[in-house]
Amino acid sequence: MSRTAERVLGIIGIVFTVISIAGGIFGAVIFRMMNTNAEFRQELEMDFYSDPAMTQGDIDMIFNILDGLGGFLWLLVVFCIISLVLNIIALIKIWNNKNPKLAGILFILAGLTGGILTLTSILLYIAGIMCLTRKETLPPGAYHDPVITDTPPSEDGMRPL
Repeated sequence: MSRTAERVLGIIGIVFTVISIAGGIFGAVIFRMMNTNAEFRQELEMDFYSDPAMTQGDIDMIFNILDGLGGFLWLLVVFCIISLVLNIIALIKIWNNKNPKLAGILFILAGLTGGILTLTSILLYIAGIMCLTRKETLPPGAYHDPVITDTPPSEDGMRPL
């Protein structure tokens, strides 16, 4: 059975995940530079102090949020790397139709770790569901149903199944 659709969705998922990893690393590095660069931080504080509506508590809260965002972006990068690894393993399992059930489960897990409702995760969910639900088609003339034949009953009066 051709699993081209699942492969294409998996490859697109890998591309989007790599882009997410690169963007997350870039954002985390920028936040880290903002927090460690004293001149930039002081200039930002001066801009906040120039606003009469801002209090010291508000400014401290903004800087705490910025510090937390940098850590959150690193956490996002870690989850995206886990998603990337699961996605690659799923593609290896599906490539020659080796183990489509395991690949479907791995695609779904990769979607969950890559983000619950992102475009990447939705594509991986679709690939996973396709892997789990698509059945191999039988060649013409092949049947799974047992063929009932008219055989005569045996000595005990019972017919074989």
